Amino acid sequence: MASAPSGPAGPPDLGGEELQRYARHLTLPEVGIEGQRRLKAARVLCVGAGGLGSPLALYLGAAGVGTLGLVDFDVVDLTNLQRQILHATADVGRPKLRSAADRLRAMNPHVELRTFETRLTRENALEILGGFDLVVDGTDNFATRYLVNDACVLLGKPNVYGSVFRFEGQASVFSTRGGPCYRCLYPEPPPPGAVPSCAEGGVLGVLPGLVGVIQATEAVKLILGRGEPLVGRLLLVDALSMTFRELALRRDPACPVCGDHPTVRELVDYDEFCGVRGEAPAPPGPAGGGPPEMQVEELKRRRDAGDGPQLLDVREPYEARICSLGGLLIPLAELPARTGELDPSRELVVLCRSGVRSARAVDFLRQAGFGKARNLAGGILAWAERIDPRMARY
Repeated sequence: MASAPSGPAGPPDLGGEELQRYARHLTLPEVGIEGQRRLKAARVLCVGAGGLGSPLALYLGAAGVGTLGLVDFDVVDLTNLQRQILHATADVGRPKLRSAADRLRAMNPHVELRTFETRLTRENALEILGGFDLVVDGTDNFATRYLVNDACVLLGKPNVYGSVFRFEGQASVFSTRGGPCYRCLYPEPPPPGAVPSCAEGGVLGVLPGLVGVIQATEAVKLILGRGEPLVGRLLLVDALSMTFRELALRRDPACPVCGDHPTVRELVDYDEFCGVRGEAPAPPGPAGGGPPEMQVEELKRRRDAGDGPQLLDVREPYEARICSLGGLLIPLAELPARTGELDPSRELVVLCRSGVRSARAVDFLRQAGFGKARNLAGGILAWAERIDPRMARY
């Protein structure tokens, strides 16, 4: 079990104001003065300042964790505010780290904040994570999740894991001595597009709070060396039924990272490992590894010239109400039953939020005889970023 390091003189003393601030901790025999000093000596890194990172940072800061690190490179968006409680309406457009730092300093000036306004990569992960005692993973994508896992194993840092989707969440503690790591649970990432993002599938606003608080609790327990952490246990949360289930996990002796004979001894290219497409668009056709594509700039030119192709939007109706480029709306799940509404002789451009669902739709349509179907690369998000910045994003 991890705990905060102590210097030659032990953990730092508490000041008078801190003794009053943490009074409800000090009355707990499991915490007390020594436990609160351990919290003050602890260095915890929160990866992400969004849905999970918000309750994590707030509760760890309120608990008196002495050094709190935050990694994030995003800006506050209006769609974040339904669940990312670190940020307020006035923060829309601000970097999340600045918004988070203002909120945390106002809440507890005794916490030292270390912010890293950067994307966590294989080039910087070991250096950033190496400065902390434990890591709490509040990421929302597989590439960063595998990166955090592997870096924690290589550095010997506990990794407090959490994830959320729609109404369900998971939490566990990975990378402890003798315990499993994330790869023991999920050896390989799912195929690209197989698991929709929270933006595409939605997430109940309070769910990240529920799972994030569980993660914060596990982090505090690890620091104090108290209780039974979620090592070797995967906690499953169903908010709709408000049920909690637990699955036993074991370290996989054949795990390439934490197994008996590891083969991963350095960080790899996690975008490539997870099949994430780079910034450069793939060329159309089979040589590009995906369906034929049209860039948003070409669609804009064609529409301006009055030569625009037929548009098919495969998002859900509620998404189209947020923003739309027009065209026919047929959700992806309904497409097989509604192909009769499309003209196979016409050029067809299929779009969704980011280009993932529409790529699947184009694959299906071309197999069904729609040889002129193409995918709008990057989807609505690319249009909003490169063509119409006024368009609402979600």
